[in-house]
Amino acid sequence: MQGFDRIALTGTLVQGAIALQLDLSERKIALLMDYLALLIKWNAVYNLTAVRDPGQMVTQHVLDSLAVVSAFDGVKNVLDVGAGGGLPGMVLAIARPEMQVAMIDTVHKKTAFLTQVKVELGLSNVTVHTARVEQLQVAHPFEAITSRAFAELADFVNWSGHLLAAGGRFIAMKGVYPQQELARLPAGWLVREVRTLTVPGLQAERHLIFIGRSAN
Repeated sequence: MQGFDRIALTGTLVQGAIALQLDLSERKIALLMDYLALLIKWNAVYNLTAVRDPGQMVTQHVLDSLAVVSAFDGVKNVLDVGAGGGLPGMVLAIARPEMQVAMIDTVHKKTAFLTQVKVELGLSNVTVHTARVEQLQVAHPFEAITSRAFAELADFVNWSGHLLAAGGRFIAMKGVYPQQELARLPAGWLVREVRTLTVPGLQAERHLIFIGRSAN
């Protein structure tokens, strides 16, 4: 696979995980590398991401997703909306095998990829949905609903709110601080926390936005 130096890329991933203070086992590191290899392979045909360079994929995709793992401490089930190539959902599922991770996207080629990753990597904690999130119905609501560059925050909560458990949180991954988006949040929702993230090797702003229901 062109440009895929597994040993060098694994080193970058391990150093990044250490910088993020994540204790990832050798198995989890291997699974993340297997996932990356599948993403590169499928991306050549299905254009899952505009990032082509494997080294940049480690930083911009895998480490960027690993940077949010601690935000899901204690969460038993999470939904990744607009999951695309599995970021952050697939990375969360590998890093936290005890957590049930559902991913939803409207694009069949993307959910086909996610399903293939689930099968090849043996990820029993992953569920994949091909649908619009506003039409999704589930037996058990989610403790956390996340997204990465999916939509404006107002649309995110409006479309997904019916899937959030009582006391649950939206955890949205954003780049620069989304001040205007926060001002447009619909009634009934409050920002609980804004967390600034530092992604190893990435010189760009990253923020996590925690949103919950306001008390009525």
